[in-house]
Amino acid sequence: MALLFTGCGPQAGPTTTSSPGPTVTSATGTTTATPTGSGSPSATATPSAAWTSFTTADGQLTFDHPAAWSVKDPAGELPEGGGAFAAVTNGAGKPLAMLRTNMAVGSTCLDRYPYSVLDSKELPVLMQGEGAPRFVYETRGNVATPGPADTPAAAYGITSVPAPTGDSASCIFHFFNWPPTAAMFGAFYNPENNVTPGAASLPYLEQAKKYMESAEYRDIRRMITSLRPA
Repeated sequence: MALLFTGCGPQAGPTTTSSPGPTVTSATGTTTATPTGSGSPSATATPSAAWTSFTTADGQLTFDHPAAWSVKDPAGELPEGGGAFAAVTNGAGKPLAMLRTNMAVGSTCLDRYPYSVLDSKELPVLMQGEGAPRFVYETRGNVATPGPADTPAAAYGITSVPAPTGDSASCIFHFFNWPPTAAMFGAFYNPENNVTPGAASLPYLEQAKKYMESAEYRDIRRMITSLRPA
């Protein structure tokens, strides 16, 4: 949570103990069947074919995810103040993304680093006021200049922060405007969770870039960019 409040970016959520079926309804959320298809960038691997949709327990947000993945929405287990929560894990139980709303955030990172925007897509359906938030997969640092020492240097998620310009950018800040305060949906790239075939011997940032070629990344991108009001 310390990273969330310093504005350095999202962390992956906890693992889940349940597996979604074609149709599941409970006090903590609703999962329903949706059509198949990829709807994501081109890559050599094949994305998941069967998808379902998940609605948060507060009934405010919905997103699609592969049927083989699990979503945990621990209603009643959140800190005081509440908000929506959904932790997404893949079929192997590895955490891939976390959704949180009603967050108090503030950026304290003033340092700047070389950066790369690997992928980006505007999400007008989530617009609050002026400027649409966007999905982004980006890195900080390079071989000559390492990224922030206290957080991983690659992450994917939704942000309302203007796109960086010039030759440097501040720390990754993947939070977007959502009533009553702010929300997040994403995670840092972690080679232990985001398994990248054929990249184990590469440096971290090279692994992060190669991850875009994987079917799992295509699924993550489609899942996060599907977030919408319920």
